[in-house]
Amino acid sequence: MYPSTSLDLSGCPLKKATFKELAHRPFQADHRRSVGPGKPDKAYRRYAAGVDRALSLFDTALQEWADYISFLGRLLKALQLHPPGVSDIPHKTLVAQRLSQCLNPPLGAGVHQKALEVYAYIFSLIGRDGLGRDLPQYLPGLSPVLAFASLSVKQPLLSLFDTFVVALDPFALRPALKAIVLALLPGLEEESSEEFEKTHDILQGLKSAVGGGAEDQESIQDASGDQFFWQCMFLATITSPSRRPGALAYLQRHLPRLASSTSSRKGDKGEPEESENKLSYNAEAVTSPEPGLLIRCFAAGLGDDQVLVQRGFLDLLVTHLPLDSVVLHQKVTPGDLVKLATAAVSVVLRREMSLNRRLWTWFLGSKEPVSEANGGTAASDSVTERDKARRRQITYFRLYGLNPLVQGIMALFETDAATSAEKARPFRISLALMDRWEIGGLVVPNIFLPAVRSVWRHQKTASSSDEFAEVLRSAKVFFDGVESGLIWNEISNKLIRATEMHSPDPQGLLESIELTSFVIKHFNIQEEEMLLGHIPLLASSLLLKAKALSTGSKQTQDQGLVERILVFIGQLLDVVPGRAFDTNDLTPVSLSADTGSSLDIENQKFLAGMQRLYKVDQGGIRSLTSSVDNKAITRLLLFNTLQMVMNDLRCIGAGRCLEMEISILDKLFRRMSAAQLLDVPEMLCGIQEASERLVAVGHNSSRLKDVTLVLSLLDAMQAALSSTSWLDDHCLRLILPNLMTVLWSYLSPASPKSNLEAVRCVWRIQQLSIEEKLVESCIAALMVESGSDSRRQVLDVESARRFATLWSHSNSGSRSHARRSSVVPGTPRICSMTNRAEKEHILARPLLLLLDALDDPKTDLFSFTSGWLQSSANVQVMLDFLQGKVESACLRNVGSESSRKANAGDFVDDLDECLYYLRTVSNLVECTSRDIWPSLLSQVNRREHNDKLASKHSQSRARSAEEPEKLHAVTTQMTLARICLGISSKEFGLRHTASQEISRLQQTAVSLLQETILRSTSIVDLEPELESSIINTLNWSTRKPDHPLQISVMSLISAWLERRMNDGSRNISATQRRVLSGDRSSQASSSVEKLDREGSFTSPATPPPLLLDCVLEGLGSVGSQPVLHHWIRFLDFVLPLYNSNLFQVVMPLVDRFIKIVQELFRDLQSSFEQDSQSTASLEPVNTIIELLNGLEQTLARAHDRLIGEQMTRSSTRTPEPTQGFFGNMVSGVFPSEVHNSRPATANSRLTVILCFKDAIKLCLRLWSWDAERSEGAWRDPALSGSCNYTSLRLKNRARRILEHLLVAEPLECLETLIESWLSTRGSVKPQSASPVTLNLLHVLDGSRPRNTIPAIFNALYSRTNPSALDPDRKSTLTSDLSDTDLARFLVEYARSLEDDAMDEIWSDCMTFLKDVLANPLPHRQTLPKLLEFTALLGSKVDNTSFGENRKRRRELGDLFLRQLTATFTTKPLSFTNEISSARKQKSPNGLQQPLQAHNESLSDDIVAVLAAIFLDISKILVDSDRITTASNTISTQVVVPTIRWKSFPKNVSSTLLDLLLILSRVPEAARVWNKDVAEAFNDSRFFCNYSHGLASSQWLPVLRQWIITDKDRINDFLSRIPSPTSAGIMFGVGASSARLEADRRTQLNLRRVATVLLAAQNDSFMMKIGTTQEKIADLLSATAASSPSSATRAEIYMVLRALVLKTSPVHLASLWPLITTELHEALASLYPGRDRDRYNMYCIVHACKLLDLLVLVAPDEFQMRQWLFITDTIDAVYRPHDLETRALVDDLAEDLDADSGTVQSATIAVPSASQLGPRKPLLTTKILQEIPKEQLLDRAIRPFLRQLSISAFEGTYSMTGFDRQAAYEDLLFDIFDDNSLV
Repeated sequence: MYPSTSLDLSGCPLKKATFKELAHRPFQADHRRSVGPGKPDKAYRRYAAGVDRALSLFDTALQEWADYISFLGRLLKALQLHPPGVSDIPHKTLVAQRLSQCLNPPLGAGVHQKALEVYAYIFSLIGRDGLGRDLPQYLPGLSPVLAFASLSVKQPLLSLFDTFVVALDPFALRPALKAIVLALLPGLEEESSEEFEKTHDILQGLKSAVGGGAEDQESIQDASGDQFFWQCMFLATITSPSRRPGALAYLQRHLPRLASSTSSRKGDKGEPEESENKLSYNAEAVTSPEPGLLIRCFAAGLGDDQVLVQRGFLDLLVTHLPLDSVVLHQKVTPGDLVKLATAAVSVVLRREMSLNRRLWTWFLGSKEPVSEANGGTAASDSVTERDKARRRQITYFRLYGLNPLVQGIMALFETDAATSAEKARPFRISLALMDRWEIGGLVVPNIFLPAVRSVWRHQKTASSSDEFAEVLRSAKVFFDGVESGLIWNEISNKLIRATEMHSPDPQGLLESIELTSFVIKHFNIQEEEMLLGHIPLLASSLLLKAKALSTGSKQTQDQGLVERILVFIGQLLDVVPGRAFDTNDLTPVSLSADTGSSLDIENQKFLAGMQRLYKVDQGGIRSLTSSVDNKAITRLLLFNTLQMVMNDLRCIGAGRCLEMEISILDKLFRRMSAAQLLDVPEMLCGIQEASERLVAVGHNSSRLKDVTLVLSLLDAMQAALSSTSWLDDHCLRLILPNLMTVLWSYLSPASPKSNLEAVRCVWRIQQLSIEEKLVESCIAALMVESGSDSRRQVLDVESARRFATLWSHSNSGSRSHARRSSVVPGTPRICSMTNRAEKEHILARPLLLLLDALDDPKTDLFSFTSGWLQSSANVQVMLDFLQGKVESACLRNVGSESSRKANAGDFVDDLDECLYYLRTVSNLVECTSRDIWPSLLSQVNRREHNDKLASKHSQSRARSAEEPEKLHAVTTQMTLARICLGISSKEFGLRHTASQEISRLQQTAVSLLQETILRSTSIVDLEPELESSIINTLNWSTRKPDHPLQISVMSLISAWLERRMNDGSRNISATQRRVLSGDRSSQASSSVEKLDREGSFTSPATPPPLLLDCVLEGLGSVGSQPVLHHWIRFLDFVLPLYNSNLFQVVMPLVDRFIKIVQELFRDLQSSFEQDSQSTASLEPVNTIIELLNGLEQTLARAHDRLIGEQMTRSSTRTPEPTQGFFGNMVSGVFPSEVHNSRPATANSRLTVILCFKDAIKLCLRLWSWDAERSEGAWRDPALSGSCNYTSLRLKNRARRILEHLLVAEPLECLETLIESWLSTRGSVKPQSASPVTLNLLHVLDGSRPRNTIPAIFNALYSRTNPSALDPDRKSTLTSDLSDTDLARFLVEYARSLEDDAMDEIWSDCMTFLKDVLANPLPHRQTLPKLLEFTALLGSKVDNTSFGENRKRRRELGDLFLRQLTATFTTKPLSFTNEISSARKQKSPNGLQQPLQAHNESLSDDIVAVLAAIFLDISKILVDSDRITTASNTISTQVVVPTIRWKSFPKNVSSTLLDLLLILSRVPEAARVWNKDVAEAFNDSRFFCNYSHGLASSQWLPVLRQWIITDKDRINDFLSRIPSPTSAGIMFGVGASSARLEADRRTQLNLRRVATVLLAAQNDSFMMKIGTTQEKIADLLSATAASSPSSATRAEIYMVLRALVLKTSPVHLASLWPLITTELHEALASLYPGRDRDRYNMYCIVHACKLLDLLVLVAPDEFQMRQWLFITDTIDAVYRPHDLETRALVDDLAEDLDADSGTVQSATIAVPSASQLGPRKPLLTTKILQEIPKEQLLDRAIRPFLRQLSISAFEGTYSMTGFDRQAAYEDLLFDIFDDNSLV
């Protein structure tokens, strides 16, 4: 980079010109003065007229080369007729332009020779001073000729330069020197050519001429001379790749050798001849004033595409610019040296040996010859000398080349490359450097970690996996080439530095660990040297660092570091094989303090040895083999890990690293034989202390994890020790019970999040125990506690709950009847080592303790046990176990009478045991199901007992035969009932504590009262008192709470209500029963019979009014939750009794259920958070499931009742004949029947449907809990098993309810699901919530496609045409859904179906679509989506064999066409509404929001639908004729109305343009599509600001397709442009209007040409450039008064900008004279006092934009002309103080600043040379929009002109490309700017 001198030209003092204006402003002078010198005389006028006549011949059609030669001959003759003494050329600007056009490359050599002849005459005529003055006119035409000239032309051309140009004054040559050099360099490309020497001499002459001058200009001569020439040569080499071979040839001859700092600047005696800091004159010439250009010249040559050019510049580096040159280390900045080294090393990508050999020579220095001593050298001396030479080369490279090369490669790694190939480039370079070990050995250690870090970061930023894979492939090759010692040296140093105890670096450590993990995962580390040496060493050193951090610091941050280090050590050990560890001859080491100190000493020695290995020996294979001792590593890893584990066990619960330490220890045990190395007793003592500490600690969330860790340690020891004798150790006998004590507290169902994990730990303890009864005895001891009587054991309810949890989870993994879906994904079965029989045997004694509670039904324990048995799925297991016990006891009692008497005591004991087990079985069966009674009772002989009971009953019947006795019995029963009623209704619990005695008394009273009611013949007198008393008792028992009393009272109420129901049902007549059970459908008949049988349909018994409130209170009471299943059973019994009032009861019941479930579910969700331990409910999961059971039963009762009423109401109706899928429209003729039947059940049905909706929403929430959990990070990963198990239970229960509801009311349930689907799509995260509903529909059994699709059709018809449906198929419309919502869901649901499902829904879909087309008007809102649905059917059917039937395909095609016509017929497009809606959908930044954000408006957006489906139109409409018909319909109904609407093009949307683009790819739509696009593009309203937003991304792709079909469209637009003319124009308003209309038409056509050029591919219209040039030249002759006028010049500049962007420079050769002349004319009009009629400010702005683009793109031929406009040499920065510029732009900026009197502050920012990224245009529309029109000159044009030269030099110096897309967008914005149209 050049020195940062004052580059802000706004502050630079600009000195006024010291030369005559005529001398240095030839262009302006030519415009300002009259023709000829002085006052023109008659001879001069005749001379000028002759020249003018000769020039006019060029305007005629010149077809052949002879015409051009004739024209040149006439011009030469006219010039030869000049008056004596006149050296001026009339119309010299036009003459120069015509001569330049005659040198066009396509013309022949004869034309070129004749043109050069004219040039020679003109130069001789005007003389040296005249040529110096007029050089800007003539040189641009001659500059490009040598590049394409033939042999016959080259010599005359070179003679012109040699004769006239070289002889010019230095002041005339200086501005144009770069252009002259570029013009001559093609002559140096071939050294053997004839013109080489001539060209070389001319360049040398120019070099001498530039340095010469008058004596009074000595300061300028000093500042110029050779320095200026070399700077121009470097700039030419940088900017023009095509001239680089010629520049290389010149540099090889004349570039001075830049001496090295160590070269031979010494005399014979070794003394320096000159100062090292002083360069020679030639060296100063090439490095002053800007040495950065020399570096960039070499960088550009080294990066050339030609190998020969690269080779030549490498040779120059080696011979002329060695790496130790003073220039590189004193004159050049370090950044430039890095740039040079990067460019040089990039040549290795060529894989060319010749290039690499030269590169190594430059990096290592020239090879010095080996000196000989005493006439010869021995072989050993020769080897020594070669070694010395190599060491000198390495030293040379380390001193001069290592740092810049490393910095350059690291900069490549850190650069954000645009493509994967660029990102992989530094890896390929690094790999190539390793071919030369002298270089690679020094470079690779410095770049290895940055290289790996680069690919690691690229993985996170790569746009695709393929892109990352390509970079990783190159990185792997590089990694495999690096020595393993170097790899792990760098990694180890990075990790060790980050773990230093005095200054740990957490962030650096995490980054290093992640980086190393990335290396292990993606790179090849399977070398033996790595696996057996480096990785174990790294793991050992990190373990020692972790140990030091854990023992030396107790800070939380350091503990986190230790935890992360240990995890990483485990990852390292995973890749280390077992053979890396050697345990032979190792002795066990005690873990005492003395041993620990000796172990610390060994650790320090190990770290010192490892440091010496990597730092001194570089981790070499020999050093590694001699230094690595596998026994030492094994000892270090094992004993240090054991020491860390035992230390953490002493403070268990406080440390966070124990889990990782045990994991490491387990991995070590699995990889080595560690049995003889472990001090087992000492370890067990430490574990025992830890277990006792766990027992002493209170209940908290971390104890379970600590127990798991202790068990993991014991498991690891068990796996490591081959002998099992240690399992009988006394310490172990104490450890396991302690762990069981801790685990017992985690089995509570109130804390379900840890149940599963605790059960797993229990069975792990069983596996560790050598005693079979250890777990059983521990569980039994924990369940019971000793009472006052030591023989009696008391079991509390909480212990029973915990055992129930243990039993359920222990048997859940082995159920043979469990559903496949009920297995928790990813959760292993509990303790797979323990089979089911062993578990049952172990849990036998605790189970019997629990079942003993069934003997005493008056306790809470009985309530829980019976409820648990009712809900348990393992009752059969218990029964099997107990039955075996009974059978074994019975077998022992079989024997002779003598044996029984001999063993009477044993016999009694066996009999007691048998009775005990039998009673237990009876209690168990009684609490579960009565179906098991016959099988169990058949095994016991109860004949004697039955006989005794029979005799007692017969005696009682005999005594009660008389009437008074019978009456007395009845009276006694009623009295007893009143007594029992009084006891049971007394509220003891309100004044006393709930003691067992009171509870038993009340339970006994209630049981006796129940028995009395059941046996009584009449209780009429007790009914009023009984009704209020027992309900009040039940009510306050829920608040007490007294669970056994609640059960007894509910049983009493059930018996009483059943007795009343039986008494009232006797009046039902047989006729009514026959009517109710008559012929119906099977489903309705069974429902009615069930209702009749249960009395819910005809029972006159009505439940008490207070009963419902009591039930609601009981369901919601916390005290009722343990007996909730009894309440559900009670509710199921009561509901049928409400008869006709059932629907009034259902709503509050359902609301109550849902509210309770929601509260419990929220508590359950919060309980699984890490900070929550328990819930308000005792058993939240079971409670929720019981409530869901009650909810389902309630809904089933209500729906059965509803079905029964509907069947009864419709029993007298005459069945209507079948009328098709949706019936017939004629069904509306008889509305009276429907009207009479519906109101009777309308309210009831509405009530049931609303309850269904609430239940479905609740089940959806339960179902989606799993999806919600998967998104959050709050769940504790350690308890994922319990969480998954709980959510799966709720999910399965909710699914079963949904299946039942969907079978009962498919239509209403489906509408509720659709409503939920719509609400989730409008949520914040629709992508995660919306699929839940669709996935649920696919899972439910009742929602198969053949059921769901017809239901959706029914829902649609219920909203569009309900009269066409049967009454039983109509929706109640309770869901807030519109027909468009349903249509949208129909499409999404159909899209989610598998293709094979089309077979089962095809007939329904076809029938529905036909019915819709029969009467499409009601469906007009949904027709667009139905059209998409039809297309979706076609695309899915096309993928199946079902769609191979051509008849079906034709039927579908006909329906699609009819549907398309019906869509536009029923609802034509209304673009006014669409515009308003589009404006409403604007975001704050003015951009259109995404289409997905407005789903509501998409349902009727037919354009979006057509754009989405038309790509697959061939799958829908198989025949070409039908596709053509559809295309015509779309064109007629969509495209044409849009174009012809008055708001065009504002009504054009992106979807419409997508549709047009898709139509262009359909061959059948080509004709219609071309016509529509042509009509739109030719519309005068097409170019407007509104269309710019869609132009680049939408319109141009459409136009590109349109152009491909016909390349002659540009000729059509050009032919519409008239030639400027002034004839026929009248004065007045009419003339102005006609001129304005012509200007507007011309502007529009020119913009169409520019748009077509931009839309087409590059070089698509290169054959039309001649026609375009003729039209442009014609239009440039327009004036302000012509028609069209000069106002169209801005559009001409747009066309030229489009040509520059989209056409290769080689095809623009004929345009450069025209462009150059026009730009001069336009910019010269800005001079103060000039007439600006032809160039308004808008034209000047676009002329500046054209110049800005040309400077930015810098085509080769324009580079030879840009000196006319800007200063393109070093003078742009290092401008001599007394040198005035001849560049038009700079001179114009000075004049404008002088005219205004002030230097306007810069509005346009000049990019710095160090600025990254491609260069962008300076003058953009974004800048101009912020400036008022009247201030454009001062705030935009002047700063632009002032900064253009420096900006161009900055761009060249930065060597960055330009942003073509930015220029493209800016031009596009100008084209669509309608504010500039006249």
